[in-house]
Amino acid sequence: MKEVYGEQCLARCTIFRWCQRYEAGRVNIKDLPRPGLAHVTTNSATISAVDELTRQNRRITTRETAVELSISKRTVHHIIHRKLGYGKVCAQWLPKHPSDNQKTARMGVCLTQEFLL
Repeated sequence: MKEVYGEQCLARCTIFRWCQRYEAGRVNIKDLPRPGLAHVTTNSATISAVDELTRQNRRITTRETAVELSISKRTVHHIIHRKLGYGKVCAQWLPKHPSDNQKTARMGVCLTQEFLL
């Protein structure tokens, strides 16, 4: 077989293992489910819900968000950091790379009378 298929040929032990499984009655070629963490999957509704909670309360924690939305803390962390691009600054969630409009809005808040007193 190696002469015909070259490097793409399966190892002998793999073929023997497949034959043993077939003889034992397994005919399905799909992988069996395995224990462990599932890949983080997010949809736009979940992302927008996390974004809305974060914008309402910039001091909310990932644990509080996870409890509120009934999703895992790992998923919330993935959405906040990877999908939304937020990072913690002075215990508040802020965009890591704010747009020009966001920078202008921050400057306007800083220049109001209550901060100058």
